[in-house]
Amino acid sequence: MFRKAAVTTVSNGSYLQGQANGRLPSMDSGQPAQEGKVVLKKKVTLLRGISIIIGTIIGAGIFISPKGILKNTGSVGMSLTLWTVCGILSLFGALCYAELGTCIKKSGGHYIYILEAFGPLPAFVRVWVELLIIRPAATAVISLAFGRYILEPFFMQCEIPELAIKLITAVGITLVMVLNSTSVSWSARIQIFLTFCKLVAILIIIVPGVIQLIKGETQHFKNAFAGNDASIMGLPLAFYSGMYAYSGWFYLNFVTEEVENPEKNIPLAICISMIIVTVGYVLTNVAYFTTISAGELLLSKAVAVTFAERLMGNFSLAVPVFVALSCFGSMNGGIFAVSRMFFVASREGHLPEILSMIHVRKHTPLPAVIVLHPLTMIMLFTGDLYSLLNFLSFARWLFIGLVVAGLIYLRYKRPDMPRPFKVPLFIPALFSFTCLFMVALSLYSDPVSTGIGFAITLTGVPAYYLFIVWDKKPKWFRKLLGK
Repeated sequence: MFRKAAVTTVSNGSYLQGQANGRLPSMDSGQPAQEGKVVLKKKVTLLRGISIIIGTIIGAGIFISPKGILKNTGSVGMSLTLWTVCGILSLFGALCYAELGTCIKKSGGHYIYILEAFGPLPAFVRVWVELLIIRPAATAVISLAFGRYILEPFFMQCEIPELAIKLITAVGITLVMVLNSTSVSWSARIQIFLTFCKLVAILIIIVPGVIQLIKGETQHFKNAFAGNDASIMGLPLAFYSGMYAYSGWFYLNFVTEEVENPEKNIPLAICISMIIVTVGYVLTNVAYFTTISAGELLLSKAVAVTFAERLMGNFSLAVPVFVALSCFGSMNGGIFAVSRMFFVASREGHLPEILSMIHVRKHTPLPAVIVLHPLTMIMLFTGDLYSLLNFLSFARWLFIGLVVAGLIYLRYKRPDMPRPFKVPLFIPALFSFTCLFMVALSLYSDPVSTGIGFAITLTGVPAYYLFIVWDKKPKWFRKLLGK
């Protein structure tokens, strides 16, 4: 099932991909592709790159429940401040990933950067947790929001049956998997369309909000910083809520090998996307507070629907449709990107070899896409999804902080590495410190959830030695693994 990583350590510390049978050369290796070699095509243009980032970041959260930040900051003013700060921090992190993506031209995102900077063990742990828990649980959660809101217009007068939500969710997940297995081009085109729908949905909220401000509806902004004082215990939770809403800025780095002119398009796509999302998020929250008080927002199950019902009358029926389309776009972008992490991890020898195979006609990493389907279905029908994501939210930001710290480390470890795009050193230093500080603070404020997440993450260490390092496996064990 697993095999020892076929990598060669060279003097500058980088990892070169092995050339075993059925293995594909890295697209930045400088070696010409053999005639007839099946590779992933460079089909991600600047517009498609922007749509991947925006389309994956903007999910259901901004429309359904932006109350996590408000609850843990205690006031409207602090809530809007934290939305802005999280947007700027996310931009800083995205700029760091832009540098990494232009100097390490391999797909794989977090995994490949940790591998280059710190070696195979932490890289394997990252992809182990992502494959087994984080990605299936995250996909199931956003898919459940899709299922609920696509059915909302048909169940206006009653509760939606949970089984119906799960069944339509399963259909949505399967549809996304089939789409990503069939065509990169069609997946990218649909992502552009869905991104346009998301931006239209946000404008539908922002424009009436601006009109409300012009009319003088500012009563909820008076004494904006008055209210419950934010405690240091709630700060990591508010930070996680905000950064989770912005998460997705790193997904373009998962498909670096498929980006046209990555030295130019990766930084451009990241900067354009993050500016649009940050401005859109802050203005959307301002729009909510022109019509809904802080107390009402905390009680609302779907803030965008409450807002639309008060200002738009019957047109509010369109909001659940836009939310469902937004969720579908996040599902599509997330699966498109993360499947490339599994593809690259397999190519490096850290996952089963079949996951590095490419469909000979469709040029999609089909096994790396469909491996998520059974895992996601298991999570959907049996798992306590929200608890799993709470347990592992610290792990996501621990590894992202580690990646950006790795950028600083590579500046000193490999100073001669070509860096077409380079950020000032204070940006990665500030971002990695913030991530690691919040992770440490979460150990203090929520030790149980963080401790469980830490324990789940550590299961990757014995798995690494069992599946990757241990060469002298007995015959029965090799047979069990399919060797």
